[in-house]
Order: sequence, then structure tokens, then C-alpha cells
Amino acid sequence: MTFGHPLLLLTLLVLPLAVAVYLWLDRRRAKYAMTFTNVDVLASVVRGRSWRRYIPPALALLALASLCIALARPHRSTLVASDQATVVLVIDVSGSMHATDIKPSRMAAAQAALRTFLDRVPHNVRVGLIAFAGDPQVAAPPTTDLDVVRQGLDSLSYFYSGYGGTAIGDAIAAAVDLVRPTNPNGSQTIAYTPVATAKKSPVSILFLSDGHQTRGLLQPLDGAARAKAAGIPVYTIALGTPNGTLNRAPGGFGGGGPFGGGGQTRIPVPPDPATLRQIATTTGGQFFDARSAKAVESAYSHLGSVVAHVKSKREATNEFVGLAAILLVIAGVFSALIAPRLP
Repeated sequence: MTFGHPLLLLTLLVLPLAVAVYLWLDRRRAKYAMTFTNVDVLASVVRGRSWRRYIPPALALLALASLCIALARPHRSTLVASDQATVVLVIDVSGSMHATDIKPSRMAAAQAALRTFLDRVPHNVRVGLIAFAGDPQVAAPPTTDLDVVRQGLDSLSYFYSGYGGTAIGDAIAAAVDLVRPTNPNGSQTIAYTPVATAKKSPVSILFLSDGHQTRGLLQPLDGAARAKAAGIPVYTIALGTPNGTLNRAPGGFGGGGPFGGGGQTRIPVPPDPATLRQIATTTGGQFFDARSAKAVESAYSHLGSVVAHVKSKREATNEFVGLAAILLVIAGVFSALIAPRLP
């Protein structure tokens, strides 16, 4: 917490002075004699109320302290949705996404998780969607109209490739290019401010893949280097289990693929958590290892609440003034409850 006028915190020095005055007045009252016919009854009343009588003044002192802090104009850091925030969702749609080691399938679990993410993203955040197998393709450009993104998500089967490979590096580079700012002449800028010296970027990439890189012009870490140079963190999710396999019919899904032969072929399709973790670490993002549909949904649900937010300082003066008012009301009520009743 920071303060707009920190020197006004010196007003808190009035608290020990108020305590000293209260104790002096309390001792002064004790010097006066009181006539009471039944001393035993008086002693029992005093014993019963000895500690409770200090509650109202203690609450009043806390209220005074809260007001003194309010005078100093306190500010607290909080995460707020940035008006310039953009999130690019990048999802692998290669043939291995039909593996069923995550129920009902990796693709279905990923789509459900992305819908959860879209439900949690603030309404003013721009979201784009890229589907990739051998080549990345834009399924939805960055937009605040999340229904457009949902439609792109529902049509992922259109981008699906049964044997197109997995181009992780190219997909990351495509996501960077999708949000890279342009110069007045229409050309793209070379890079953003590096992550090491920049404030948290309003742009994030959420990357989900279930396999190793098998093709593409760029290696995964080359794509990560582009994202790092652009100041864009990449949050990665390794989808699938180490023993995941996929049954291929002869000729592949289309009948003419590279897996022709007599009978189905069981192909191992494990994820590559080491590479995806390194991508996240390189770019300043976060890595998730999701081995079940629940884990995938949990990861995207978590990311929906942390990405696309920036740190902002908000003044908390009214909160301290309100706390002081509440404390004074409680002190008054408590004082009335323990006050002696007149006949």
C-alpha cells in the first residue's frame, strides 16, 4: 500500500495522546466517593463490567486511526482488466487431437476448456483464435465479440488435419504476427519492448498442444524467441498422457495418408511437456501439464482470471472512511448496551 500524502500519517501520533487522556480521566473519576447502600452488589456489578467498559473507547480509537490513514490518501495495488488487453488462443488441431486418453477426446476437452476460458474473460478484452496443424490458420481475428470466437471454436473441425503434422514454432510466430502493432505505412514493427524491461504486456498467448513438433519453418524455441522479443508471454498447456495412442485406419483418415497398410496402426502420441515448459519459461508465461479433461478446464479457468489484467493503483480513502464510520456505530451501540439503566 502506498500513500498520496505520507506525512499525514504523523496524525497517528494523536492515538497515544488520546489513550493517555482517557486513562487520566478514568483515574480522576475514581477519586470521587460514591454512596451506595449495598457494597457487595456494587462490587459484583463493577467486576462484571470492568473489561467491557473499555470496548467502546477501543473501537473509537480504531475509528480515529482509520480516519488518520484516510487523510494520507492510501492507494492499493489491484489487478484490473486492461482496455488494450488481447489474448490469442492457439490450439493444435492435428490428427493426434482425436486420441481418447482424455475423455471424450483431446479435442473435445480442449474445446470445453476454451469455452470456460471465454466465460471468464472480461468483456473488454480482445480474443483471437488460431488453429494449427502443419500450418497455422486464423479461426477468429482478435475481437471483443466473443460469440465470433465461439463460432470459430465450434468450426475447428474445418481446420482439422488428419496427417498434417504439428508446427509449434510457426503457430507461435503466427500468433505474434496477429497482434504485432503496425507502422503508419502499414508495415509491421520489428518488436515490442523486451520482457525483461517492460511492464506486464497487455497481450498474451494461450497455447495448447498435445504433440511434438513434426514440421514447420521455425523450431518451437525460435517461435518463443519471437514472442519474447515482442514482449508477449506464452502460457502453454501440454494436453494428453505419456501413454496416449491413436488408432489410424489404412491410408490415414483420408485413405491416402502415410500410414497405409492392412489394418489399423496404433501410433503413440505423447505430449511434449519439456518443450512447452521451456516456451513458457522463455517468454515469461506459465506452464500447465493437463492429463485429464478436468485438469484442462481448471488450467484455462485459472488463466481466464489472471491473463489480460494489468496492475493498477486504486485509491482506498473511501474504504478507510467507511471503516471508521462502521467502527463508530458499533462503539455507540455497544456503549448503549453496557450503560447503566436509569430507574
